[in-house]
Amino acid sequence: MTSDDFAVLRVAGRPVGRYVTRPELPHRLSPRPYLHPVTTLAGTVVTELSPADHTHHLGVGVAVPDVEGHNFWGGRTYVRDRGSTELDNHGSQRHAGFQLRDPDGFVEELRWFAAPGELLRERRTVAATALTDTAWALDFTFSLTNVTGAPLSVGSPATNGRAGAAYGGFFWRARKEEAAPEVFTASGEGEEEVHGRPADWLALAGADWTLVFAGATAATRRDPWFVRATEYPGVGSSLAHDARLPVPPGETVVRRVVTVVADGRLGRDDAAALVRKAVSP
Repeated sequence: MTSDDFAVLRVAGRPVGRYVTRPELPHRLSPRPYLHPVTTLAGTVVTELSPADHTHHLGVGVAVPDVEGHNFWGGRTYVRDRGSTELDNHGSQRHAGFQLRDPDGFVEELRWFAAPGELLRERRTVAATALTDTAWALDFTFSLTNVTGAPLSVGSPATNGRAGAAYGGFFWRARKEEAAPEVFTASGEGEEEVHGRPADWLALAGADWTLVFAGATAATRRDPWFVRATEYPGVGSSLAHDARLPVPPGETVVRRVVTVVADGRLGRDDAAALVRKAVSP
């Protein structure tokens, strides 16, 4: 493995995340760069890689189940009136190089390829920032540009007919424990109440760790959250919730999610305070 195949994120000299740029994965998993393991400052791992329940869940990254019919999420594709179907339609995200790489972050260029060729070009900016002695923040921005010369659109199982399954975009597969994690926002609590709704921030709290996800731009805050807690622990933002997201030729879609990674179980007040610190100008 060469030095360009991975990057290690550090906070105050302490490693908190490993980013793999060229994973060796089956094509069915829609190979793509990912962060894993990601840890709290105390060393608790808060991501999972290819768990048995969903082998295409790859730590932290960007995954989209439908880009003009091509699967950049992995696994089966939800087809209207047919359900989840095994198709040979998987794409891959290919690392094209780092434009910047420091101990606390990087700027990366990626190319999204499927059968027709390159569909999207991405610039990904990732940074790790210290917040307190027990919490740090992962700042993750992705910009997707249509390079085909023809209209593209982003969809989800929800826009293809599967209610409640509007996943696709930034996604964090958290560690699975014996008990399901607690999930809450500033005004709601429980998976059923917070799933599929926009919120300035959303917290997922495990046995001795808490993740607090916050949209850091107006466009990101408008995207509803995709949340799983009981079946498996995972949180993402929904690029295509009610309708497909058009990406005209040459146009760019930008989203930014800042995630607080904390030791211990945070309550609402502490979660909100850390989010304010993490996304302050």
